[in-house]
Amino acid sequence: MAYRRTFLHTSTHKNTSIYRHSYSAEKKLSLTEGPIFVKILAFILPLMVTNLLQVLYNAADMIIVSFSSEANAVGAIGTTSSFINLIVNIFMGFALGANVMVAKYLGAKDDEKVSRSVHTAISMSVIFGIGSAVLGFFISRPILSLMGAQGNLLDLAVRYTIIYFAGAPFISATNYLIAIFRAKGDTKTPLIILTISGLVNVVLNVFFVFALDMSVEGVAIATSVSNAVSAILLFMRLSKDETACRFSPRKLCLDRKAFGKILKIGIPAGIQGSLFSLSNMTIQSSILQVNNATLAANSALVTPGVAFDPVVAGNAAATNLENFIYTAQNSVYQAAITFTSQNLGAKKPKRIFRILGLSYILGLAITVIVGGILFILREPLLGLYGVREGLELSLEHIAYETAIKRMLYLFLSYPLLSLMETGCGVVRGLGKSISSMFISLVGACLFRVVWIMTVFKSVETLDVVYMSYPISWVITSVTFFVYAIVVIKRYVKKYQETKTEAPQMQTA
Repeated sequence: MAYRRTFLHTSTHKNTSIYRHSYSAEKKLSLTEGPIFVKILAFILPLMVTNLLQVLYNAADMIIVSFSSEANAVGAIGTTSSFINLIVNIFMGFALGANVMVAKYLGAKDDEKVSRSVHTAISMSVIFGIGSAVLGFFISRPILSLMGAQGNLLDLAVRYTIIYFAGAPFISATNYLIAIFRAKGDTKTPLIILTISGLVNVVLNVFFVFALDMSVEGVAIATSVSNAVSAILLFMRLSKDETACRFSPRKLCLDRKAFGKILKIGIPAGIQGSLFSLSNMTIQSSILQVNNATLAANSALVTPGVAFDPVVAGNAAATNLENFIYTAQNSVYQAAITFTSQNLGAKKPKRIFRILGLSYILGLAITVIVGGILFILREPLLGLYGVREGLELSLEHIAYETAIKRMLYLFLSYPLLSLMETGCGVVRGLGKSISSMFISLVGACLFRVVWIMTVFKSVETLDVVYMSYPISWVITSVTFFVYAIVVIKRYVKKYQETKTEAPQMQTA
């Protein structure tokens, strides 16, 4: 029962001496009252800038490493992304569980449960971060080799992932802390802190690559150090918070109820994220297969002693640019989760209909604008990664054609993904994490795996690989929309019946 001892001084009353400013501050950030559109915008904009800065810093990793002496450096980092996400998405799922629970208790104005959830989540972040580091260290080479990476590309990819996973505890802590800030409607603090750590990352990239002549290991070290900086700064800021979310080392615990509820939401989310990564690893393996076949068919273009995988490099550059679109619209997904959770906790399900509609509109607008800008500027942007048109029938030209092909198939269909993500966010905010997992896995993951195993096996081209994305987005987005409407209507009916029964009990 030791876990309870750390909360002896926490009251369940709305206004406590410890958190006397809690709800004066919370009222300013209220997501359960007033105009929804303005508040969603106020929530989304700092979050979007934060996320875009993070992607920009990640892009800087690949842009800077393209100047190193390793021709395959960009391709190696691109090859590792789906595998790294396989591990990282596990603790990211639990961070999402923390976000939902903290937001729900804030909406219900329950200080004690907010505090227990916060400190349990932070304890979980440390445990899962260390576990991810150990797991990543041992399985990096066999998994990347199984995916089809070989030779110089494999060696560079393994070197990058092992160093990256050494910083997994800091990455885990950072994501959990950001989830807590977002749950209470604060997207400005993560923006400021991640901006600082991102600048540290860029400076270290330049130093390691240009001054010390390092390659993928240099940008991996820079990433780990910058994540440590962000984790420390976020801890310092949360320890001075004036709401029930305030961090205190003496309150760190694994509260059984909070732990169980976070797991209930986090396990399906973690499984969903990891299986998404597995499907992306299947696709990455197909891309490596096309790359190896392309090199075999164009062996005369390969310079002896120079390692360069053109299809991998072109795909990696386009994927890195694609992250800007995904990250921009992901701010709408995060807003949908937080707004839905808080309004559900406040027993205001009718507002969730408007949250769903406005989130759809904003998600579509963001993906069209950002995707359109990137596609128009594709030539100079790809050039930053060393991907240029080159001479006809050259390896450079193959890399360029690969990048353009991915952009045509995915950039122009990203509005479909925004519909899928928004529906998923609302369903998760409603507490239906298992349903969300099932819909995503069947509609997107399972579909893509089956597609690769059947259609791609018959026609092994990049067109077939890239085509699987928009088709899966259509299937999943429609399913999420229908399911979200059904669940919201159930909650509206449930709360209406509760209000009807209450006066009858008082009369009796």
